Amino acid sequence: MPGFTPGRRWQPPYLPFKREPFGARVLESVERMVKGPMFGCRMCGNCLLQETAFICPMECPKGVRNGPCGGSTEEHCYVDETRPCIWYKIYDRAFKMGREEMLLEVLPPLDWDKVGTETWGDVIAQVRKVGAGKFVHGMLSKDPATRAVTWDSVFRPVRQPDWWQGDAKYHPPAYSEPVSELERRLKAGEFVVTCEVAPPVTTATKKLIQNIEMVKPYVAAINFTDCPSATPRMSSWACSTLAVQNGAEPVMQIAARDRTRVGLQAEVLGANALGVRNILCLSGDSMKMAPQPRGRMDVVDIDSVQMLWILRRMRDEGKYLDGRSMKFPPKYFLGAAASPFASEPRFQAIREHKKVNAGAQFFQTNLVYDPDGLEIWLNELAKRNILDKVYILVGITPLKSLKVAQYMHNEVPGVFIPEKLMKRMEQAGDGAEEEGVQIALELIEAVKDKQGVNGIHLMAVGWEEIVPRIITEAGLAAAPQLQPA
Repeated sequence: MPGFTPGRRWQPPYLPFKREPFGARVLESVERMVKGPMFGCRMCGNCLLQETAFICPMECPKGVRNGPCGGSTEEHCYVDETRPCIWYKIYDRAFKMGREEMLLEVLPPLDWDKVGTETWGDVIAQVRKVGAGKFVHGMLSKDPATRAVTWDSVFRPVRQPDWWQGDAKYHPPAYSEPVSELERRLKAGEFVVTCEVAPPVTTATKKLIQNIEMVKPYVAAINFTDCPSATPRMSSWACSTLAVQNGAEPVMQIAARDRTRVGLQAEVLGANALGVRNILCLSGDSMKMAPQPRGRMDVVDIDSVQMLWILRRMRDEGKYLDGRSMKFPPKYFLGAAASPFASEPRFQAIREHKKVNAGAQFFQTNLVYDPDGLEIWLNELAKRNILDKVYILVGITPLKSLKVAQYMHNEVPGVFIPEKLMKRMEQAGDGAEEEGVQIALELIEAVKDKQGVNGIHLMAVGWEEIVPRIITEAGLAAAPQLQPA
């Protein structure tokens, strides 16, 4: 087990993709021999130890480099239950060391041209660029601010290459007029309702279109999931395009799990050209949840925070990740997932803050069954002064049976169902469906007036026909002129 990283090495160190000069190979070997036993170093070529409380984030099985996924827990990693959640450990140590604000910096994805190579050479080169004497003099200063600036002058350019330039600042949208109907309603102060429609598992679209037509009068926008549980379905962008063709406002979900940085940019441009104006960036469920045979579980090319950063810059700066300019940049309303019950609320608040800084304009939360726990999370967001920078839609799912409730509580990362609700579902017996609807209505009533809540996101999980009833009985129906006869 590495000395400073509370886990075990998930994979062997990377090797370079090209032959390195002899001197570089020697330096790589020395760095690997030193940092391997100490940190479980995988030789990623872009060391982030200073920003991650000296715990290597490359220990994360999902490969995320900007914070925990929605399944983070204190007990263990949900991908590999034999080891701790490395990001929980990073957050825990960062808070104890008083370095939690350093976790807000948006860190870059790997440059695979540098993967497997050393980082020390880059540090030495930057010291020379700054001036060795100036660096030593600055580090010996008695002024903490001077030492910090001097340190950053060397290490920031190493970890933040010119093609990325991540920071810890909030970047408001560079446009003023809403780009989608969902954004317009939220900006107008409406309490909005969105819902999910499950993509089909075949090429048949009749049922999909029927579901779109059924829920369309009641919601501001319709989400289409992107292969949840890492199980193939019709793509979110195809379903979103069908929604546009049928007069509905889609929210296209896009999971980092299945995207490279090239594929992300290309797919978003294509979807935008087809009329998609709302995009929800997700890390995606691990391939651990997929049916056999499973794909790779150790490498994610980009995480959800990096997706937001890339897409925000494409929209607001008209730039591809590689720096090329585009004459006609895309326009979209960027969203992200939030997990009030994954890990500790103060940890999740930093994670959500980072997403807002990176470009998230709205959150759709994971399933909420504990309004009091939700309020604790909202209070943590308020402490970080971000409730006025993001719209929050609280995730509600009607429970169809006790079995469904048990599965969600025990198997779905980041979901917590209180024991009293479990008992209600158990006692309901054959009336479990109706009890699940009543619980959903009670939850909506309990959360809709909470500070920072701007709407509800209904996830029916294949039970789309219940959506109109819940929205109507909760008093959240769309404007009268949009209601069906």
